[in-house]
Amino acid sequence: MDIIKAVIDVGTNSIKFHAAKKRPDGSLETVLDQNDIARLGEGLRETGLIAPGPLERNARSVETFAAKARELGAEPVVVGTMALRTAKNSDAFVKRVKELTGLDLLVISGEEEARLSYLAVLSGLPVGGGELVTFDTGGGSTEFVYGRGPEMLRRFSVPLGAVRITEEFFREDPVRPESLEPAYAEIRRSLEEGGVSGSPKVLVGMGGTVTSLASVKFKMETYDPDVVQGSVLTLEELREMAGMFSSMTIEQRKGVTGLQPKRADVILAGTCIVCSIMEMLNVPSFTVSDRGLRHGLAFELFSRA
Repeated sequence: MDIIKAVIDVGTNSIKFHAAKKRPDGSLETVLDQNDIARLGEGLRETGLIAPGPLERNARSVETFAAKARELGAEPVVVGTMALRTAKNSDAFVKRVKELTGLDLLVISGEEEARLSYLAVLSGLPVGGGELVTFDTGGGSTEFVYGRGPEMLRRFSVPLGAVRITEEFFREDPVRPESLEPAYAEIRRSLEEGGVSGSPKVLVGMGGTVTSLASVKFKMETYDPDVVQGSVLTLEELREMAGMFSSMTIEQRKGVTGLQPKRADVILAGTCIVCSIMEMLNVPSFTVSDRGLRHGLAFELFSRA
Protein backbone atom coordinates (compact mmCIF):
# COMPACT_ATOMS: atom_id res chain seq x y z
CA MET A 1 0.00 0.00 0.00
CA ASP A 2 1.26 3.49 -0.92
CA ILE A 3 2.51 5.71 1.88
CA ILE A 4 0.90 9.16 1.77
CA LYS A 5 2.32 12.30 3.38
CA ALA A 6 0.15 15.40 3.94
CA VAL A 7 0.96 19.04 4.63
CA ILE A 8 -1.34 21.90 5.74
CA ASP A 9 0.18 25.33 5.08
CA VAL A 10 -1.54 28.16 7.00
CA GLY A 11 -0.82 31.43 5.19
CA THR A 12 -1.96 35.02 5.62
CA ASN A 13 -4.49 34.82 2.81
CA SER A 14 -5.15 31.12 2.31
CA ILE A 15 -4.74 27.66 3.78
CA LYS A 16 -3.24 25.13 1.38
CA PHE A 17 -3.44 21.36 1.63
CA HIS A 18 -1.22 18.89 -0.20
CA ALA A 19 -1.15 15.12 -0.01
CA ALA A 20 1.30 13.09 -2.09
CA LYS A 21 2.75 9.65 -2.63
CA LYS A 22 6.11 8.60 -4.05
CA ARG A 23 6.47 7.23 -7.57
CA PRO A 24 8.96 4.41 -8.28
CA ASP A 25 11.38 6.97 -9.84
CA GLY A 26 11.45 8.96 -6.58
CA SER A 27 9.31 11.87 -7.79
CA LEU A 28 6.09 12.74 -6.00
CA GLU A 29 2.59 12.23 -7.31
CA THR A 30 -0.14 14.53 -6.02
CA VAL A 31 -3.04 12.70 -4.37
CA LEU A 32 -4.94 15.86 -3.38
CA ASP A 33 -4.06 19.55 -3.61
CA GLN A 34 -6.60 22.14 -2.44
CA ASN A 35 -6.76 25.61 -0.95
CA ASP A 36 -9.20 27.64 1.10
CA ILE A 37 -8.95 31.45 0.91
CA ALA A 38 -9.83 31.88 4.58
CA ARG A 39 -8.05 35.22 5.25
CA LEU A 40 -6.31 34.64 8.58
CA GLY A 41 -4.60 38.04 8.23
CA GLU A 42 -7.82 40.03 7.85
CA GLY A 43 -7.34 43.25 9.87
CA LEU A 44 -4.05 42.01 11.34
CA ARG A 45 -2.08 45.01 10.11
CA GLU A 46 -4.21 47.50 12.05
CA THR A 47 -4.43 45.65 15.35
CA GLY A 48 -1.48 43.26 15.43
CA LEU A 49 -4.00 40.57 16.39
CA ILE A 50 -5.85 37.76 14.65
CA ALA A 51 -9.50 38.73 15.05
CA PRO A 52 -11.92 36.17 16.61
CA GLY A 53 -13.80 35.57 13.33
CA PRO A 54 -10.72 34.81 11.18
CA LEU A 55 -9.20 32.79 14.02
CA GLU A 56 -12.16 30.43 14.31
CA ARG A 57 -12.77 30.30 10.54
CA ASN A 58 -9.17 29.31 9.82
CA ALA A 59 -8.92 26.84 12.69
CA ARG A 60 -12.03 25.12 11.31
CA SER A 61 -10.44 25.06 7.86
CA VAL A 62 -7.38 23.31 9.31
CA GLU A 63 -9.76 20.86 11.00
CA THR A 64 -11.43 20.09 7.65
CA PHE A 65 -8.09 19.49 5.92
CA ALA A 66 -6.82 17.37 8.82
CA ALA A 67 -9.89 15.15 8.43
CA LYS A 68 -9.16 14.79 4.69
CA ALA A 69 -5.57 13.81 5.44
CA ARG A 70 -6.68 11.18 7.92
CA GLU A 71 -9.20 9.80 5.44
CA LEU A 72 -6.22 9.25 3.12
CA GLY A 73 -4.31 7.49 5.92
CA ALA A 74 -1.90 10.35 6.66
CA GLU A 75 -1.22 12.29 9.84
CA PRO A 76 -0.67 15.80 8.49
CA VAL A 77 2.15 18.21 9.30
CA VAL A 78 0.77 21.73 9.94
CA VAL A 79 2.93 24.83 9.42
CA GLY A 80 2.20 28.55 9.68
CA THR A 81 3.88 31.50 7.96
CA MET A 82 3.82 35.33 8.01
CA ALA A 83 0.52 36.03 9.79
CA LEU A 84 1.40 33.66 12.62
CA ARG A 85 4.97 34.99 12.80
CA THR A 86 3.70 38.53 13.41
CA ALA A 87 0.38 38.24 15.28
CA LYS A 88 0.63 38.93 19.00
CA ASN A 89 -1.95 36.22 19.69
CA SER A 90 -0.69 33.53 17.32
CA ASP A 91 -0.48 31.19 20.33
CA ALA A 92 -4.29 31.41 20.64
CA PHE A 93 -4.62 30.13 17.08
CA VAL A 94 -2.08 27.35 17.66
CA LYS A 95 -4.02 26.35 20.79
CA ARG A 96 -7.36 26.33 18.94
CA VAL A 97 -5.94 24.13 16.17
CA LYS A 98 -4.64 21.75 18.85
CA GLU A 99 -8.11 21.63 20.48
CA LEU A 100 -9.86 20.87 17.20
CA THR A 101 -7.36 18.47 15.63
CA GLY A 102 -4.87 17.29 18.23
CA LEU A 103 -2.12 18.56 15.93
CA ASP A 104 0.84 20.78 16.84
CA LEU A 105 1.13 23.70 14.43
CA LEU A 106 4.74 24.78 13.81
CA VAL A 107 5.29 28.45 12.94
CA ILE A 108 8.27 28.54 10.58
CA SER A 109 10.67 31.41 9.88
CA GLY A 110 10.70 33.37 6.64
CA GLU A 111 14.07 31.80 5.82
CA GLU A 112 12.70 28.28 6.31
CA GLU A 113 9.68 29.16 4.18
CA ALA A 114 12.01 30.33 1.41
CA ARG A 115 14.16 27.18 1.66
CA LEU A 116 11.15 24.88 1.31
CA SER A 117 9.84 26.89 -1.65
CA TYR A 118 13.24 26.58 -3.36
CA LEU A 119 13.20 22.84 -2.74
CA ALA A 120 9.77 22.70 -4.40
CA VAL A 121 11.12 24.44 -7.51
CA LEU A 122 14.13 22.14 -7.78
CA SER A 123 11.94 19.06 -7.41
CA GLY A 124 9.47 20.24 -10.08
CA LEU A 125 11.25 22.25 -12.81
CA PRO A 126 14.34 21.71 -14.99
CA VAL A 127 16.02 24.98 -13.96
CA GLY A 128 19.59 24.14 -15.07
CA GLY A 129 22.78 25.16 -13.33
CA GLY A 130 22.84 28.94 -13.86
CA GLU A 131 21.95 31.78 -11.54
CA LEU A 132 18.38 31.36 -10.31
CA VAL A 133 16.06 33.52 -8.24
CA THR A 134 12.75 32.22 -6.93
CA PHE A 135 10.03 34.34 -5.36
CA ASP A 136 6.85 33.37 -3.57
CA THR A 137 4.52 36.29 -2.98
CA GLY A 138 1.66 35.76 -0.56
CA GLY A 139 -0.81 37.80 1.44
CA GLY A 140 1.64 39.05 4.05
CA SER A 141 5.18 38.47 2.81
CA THR A 142 7.32 37.62 -0.21
CA GLU A 143 10.09 35.05 0.05
CA PHE A 144 13.19 35.13 -2.15
CA VAL A 145 15.92 32.57 -2.74
CA TYR A 146 19.04 33.27 -4.77
CA GLY A 147 20.82 30.16 -5.94
CA ARG A 148 22.91 28.44 -8.56
CA GLY A 149 21.50 25.07 -9.56
CA PRO A 150 20.85 23.03 -6.40
CA GLU A 151 22.93 25.39 -4.22
CA MET A 152 21.13 28.08 -2.24
CA LEU A 153 23.31 31.17 -1.90
CA ARG A 154 20.96 33.58 -0.11
CA ARG A 155 17.42 33.41 1.21
CA PHE A 156 15.30 36.06 2.84
CA SER A 157 11.73 37.22 3.45
CA VAL A 158 10.37 40.70 2.72
CA PRO A 159 7.29 41.83 4.72
CA LEU A 160 5.44 42.74 1.54
CA GLY A 161 2.22 41.04 0.45
CA ALA A 162 -0.97 41.59 -1.50
CA VAL A 163 -3.18 42.00 1.58
CA ARG A 164 -0.99 44.74 3.06
CA ILE A 165 -0.76 46.74 -0.19
CA THR A 166 -4.52 46.37 -0.80
CA GLU A 167 -5.37 47.60 2.71
CA GLU A 168 -2.92 50.50 2.44
CA PHE A 169 -3.52 51.77 -1.11
CA PHE A 170 -6.47 50.08 -2.82
CA ARG A 171 -9.38 50.46 -0.40
CA GLU A 172 -11.59 52.29 -2.94
CA ASP A 173 -13.71 50.29 -5.36
CA PRO A 174 -12.81 50.79 -8.12
CA VAL A 175 -9.34 51.96 -7.12
CA ARG A 176 -8.40 55.57 -7.75
CA PRO A 177 -5.96 55.82 -10.70
CA GLU A 178 -3.75 58.14 -8.63
CA SER A 179 -3.29 55.42 -5.97
CA LEU A 180 -1.23 53.21 -8.30
CA GLU A 181 1.99 55.26 -8.31
CA PRO A 182 2.27 55.50 -4.48
CA ALA A 183 1.55 51.76 -4.27
CA TYR A 184 4.33 50.99 -6.75
CA ALA A 185 6.68 53.35 -4.88
CA GLU A 186 6.00 51.56 -1.56
CA ILE A 187 6.46 48.14 -3.21
CA ARG A 188 9.79 49.20 -4.74
CA ARG A 189 10.93 50.69 -1.41
CA SER A 190 10.09 47.45 0.44
CA LEU A 191 11.87 45.31 -2.15
CA GLU A 192 14.98 47.51 -2.15
CA GLU A 193 15.14 47.58 1.65
CA GLY A 194 14.66 43.82 1.69
CA GLY A 195 17.71 43.29 -0.52
CA VAL A 196 16.18 42.48 -3.91
CA SER A 197 18.75 43.16 -6.68
CA GLY A 198 20.65 41.51 -9.54
CA SER A 199 19.88 40.12 -13.01
CA PRO A 200 19.36 36.35 -12.73
CA LYS A 201 19.51 33.99 -15.69
CA VAL A 202 16.27 32.33 -14.54
CA LEU A 203 13.42 33.78 -12.46
CA VAL A 204 10.76 31.44 -11.07
CA GLY A 205 7.55 32.66 -9.40
CA MET A 206 5.18 30.66 -7.23
CA GLY A 207 2.25 31.15 -4.88
CA GLY A 208 -1.43 31.92 -5.31
CA THR A 209 -0.97 35.31 -6.98
CA VAL A 210 1.37 33.93 -9.64
CA THR A 211 -0.68 30.81 -10.41
CA SER A 212 -3.84 32.96 -10.55
CA LEU A 213 -2.20 35.25 -13.12
CA ALA A 214 -1.26 32.22 -15.22
CA SER A 215 -4.82 30.93 -14.92
CA VAL A 216 -6.12 34.31 -16.14
CA LYS A 217 -3.64 34.27 -19.05
CA PHE A 218 -4.90 30.85 -20.18
CA LYS A 219 -8.55 31.76 -19.45
CA MET A 220 -9.01 28.63 -17.35
CA GLU A 221 -12.57 27.91 -16.31
CA THR A 222 -11.18 24.94 -14.39
CA TYR A 223 -7.69 25.29 -12.94
CA ASP A 224 -5.20 22.86 -14.50
CA PRO A 225 -1.90 22.64 -12.57
CA ASP A 226 -0.21 20.76 -15.41
CA VAL A 227 -0.77 23.70 -17.79
CA VAL A 228 0.33 26.26 -15.20
CA GLN A 229 3.48 24.37 -14.12
CA GLY A 230 6.39 25.56 -16.27
CA SER A 231 4.38 28.19 -18.15
CA VAL A 232 5.83 31.65 -18.83
CA LEU A 233 4.43 35.10 -17.97
CA THR A 234 5.90 38.25 -19.52
CA LEU A 235 6.18 41.71 -17.98
CA GLU A 236 4.14 43.07 -20.88
CA GLU A 237 1.29 40.64 -20.15
CA LEU A 238 1.33 41.51 -16.45
CA ARG A 239 1.28 45.25 -17.06
CA GLU A 240 -1.79 44.72 -19.25
CA MET A 241 -3.44 42.67 -16.48
CA ALA A 242 -2.63 45.35 -13.89
CA GLY A 243 -4.29 47.92 -16.14
CA MET A 244 -7.33 45.67 -16.58
CA PHE A 245 -7.73 44.94 -12.83
CA SER A 246 -7.26 48.60 -11.86
CA SER A 247 -10.05 49.67 -14.23
CA MET A 248 -12.56 47.18 -12.78
CA THR A 249 -14.69 47.03 -9.66
CA ILE A 250 -14.14 44.02 -7.39
CA GLU A 251 -17.45 42.62 -8.62
CA GLN A 252 -16.27 42.90 -12.23
CA ARG A 253 -12.96 41.21 -11.38
CA LYS A 254 -14.92 38.27 -9.97
CA GLY A 255 -16.15 37.66 -13.52
CA VAL A 256 -12.62 37.38 -14.98
CA THR A 257 -12.16 33.85 -16.33
CA GLY A 258 -9.40 32.06 -14.44
CA LEU A 259 -9.55 34.21 -11.31
CA GLN A 260 -10.90 32.77 -8.07
CA PRO A 261 -13.60 35.22 -6.90
CA LYS A 262 -12.06 35.30 -3.39
CA ARG A 263 -8.84 36.70 -4.88
CA ALA A 264 -10.64 39.54 -6.70
CA ASP A 265 -9.88 42.20 -4.08
CA VAL A 266 -6.14 41.46 -3.72
CA ILE A 267 -5.16 40.49 -7.29
CA LEU A 268 -4.28 44.03 -8.37
CA ALA A 269 -1.80 44.46 -5.49
CA GLY A 270 -0.33 41.03 -6.21
CA THR A 271 0.12 41.90 -9.89
CA CYS A 272 1.84 45.19 -8.99
CA ILE A 273 4.25 43.30 -6.69
CA VAL A 274 5.16 40.79 -9.41
CA CYS A 275 5.67 43.56 -12.01
CA SER A 276 7.97 45.42 -9.60
CA ILE A 277 10.04 42.29 -8.87
CA MET A 278 10.57 41.73 -12.61
CA GLU A 279 11.53 45.36 -13.18
CA MET A 280 14.03 45.38 -10.30
CA LEU A 281 15.64 42.12 -11.49
CA ASN A 282 15.74 43.28 -15.13
CA VAL A 283 13.88 40.25 -16.52
CA PRO A 284 11.25 40.39 -19.29
CA SER A 285 9.56 37.11 -18.27
CA PHE A 286 9.55 34.40 -15.62
CA THR A 287 8.63 30.74 -15.28
CA VAL A 288 5.63 29.77 -13.15
CA SER A 289 5.89 27.01 -10.58
CA ASP A 290 2.61 25.51 -9.41
CA ARG A 291 4.60 23.91 -6.59
CA GLY A 292 5.07 25.80 -3.33
CA LEU A 293 6.11 25.44 0.30
CA ARG A 294 3.74 22.52 0.86
CA HIS A 295 5.26 20.56 -2.05
CA GLY A 296 8.79 21.25 -0.81
CA LEU A 297 7.90 20.10 2.70
CA ALA A 298 6.21 16.95 1.36
CA PHE A 299 9.35 16.21 -0.70
CA GLU A 300 11.45 16.63 2.46
CA LEU A 301 9.14 14.43 4.54
CA PHE A 302 9.62 11.59 2.06
CA SER A 303 13.39 12.12 1.95
CA ARG A 304 13.50 11.88 5.77
CA ALA A 305 11.47 8.65 5.81
